[in-house]
Amino acid sequence: MSGKPVKKRLWRWRNNPLRRHDDIVEAWIVLAMWLAIVIGGAIAGLVTAHAADDVLARQRAERHPVRAVLLTDLPSASSSGDTAERISADVSWTTADGTAHTGRALVNAGQKAGARVQVWLDGEGRLTSQPPGRVEAGFEAGLLGTAASLATAGVVFAAGAVVRWRLDRRRLNSWDTEWAMVGPRWGHKTG
Repeated sequence: MSGKPVKKRLWRWRNNPLRRHDDIVEAWIVLAMWLAIVIGGAIAGLVTAHAADDVLARQRAERHPVRAVLLTDLPSASSSGDTAERISADVSWTTADGTAHTGRALVNAGQKAGARVQVWLDGEGRLTSQPPGRVEAGFEAGLLGTAASLATAGVVFAAGAVVRWRLDRRRLNSWDTEWAMVGPRWGHKTG
């Protein structure tokens, strides 16, 4: 034998004369915490991802592009070299019923007044942003689901840590009380 101490797995669950009631309580707390992290985190992630995907799919269904005319000249792209820079500008468009509208929308920089641009309208005919595509929406839904799962795991872990800390405080207070009773019987004190 190497003389190394053997680490006993699941020691809090085993019958042991030194095992305290608090050890059993802590074992159940840890088990419940990990089950809540795994199961609760998975459920929170899936529900959030599904809800986000539904919202983004509804946006894709409700929003539609229309051709508009740019009303003012726009400055060219900034010196950063980003040719896809978008700037808020005044545009006008005509709806299917022939009603003319004007508003502000994001359009590519560097265009002149009178240029034809594409803008997006929501279900009520108001200017809005372009909805995310299927791939972008799937990525965003997955990201939100992962964030919800991690947030749930963090909250459960923090709650479990607080409960275990309170349990440790209770153990320390119990040891202090017991030591106050036993310590004077030992006779001589150091220090």
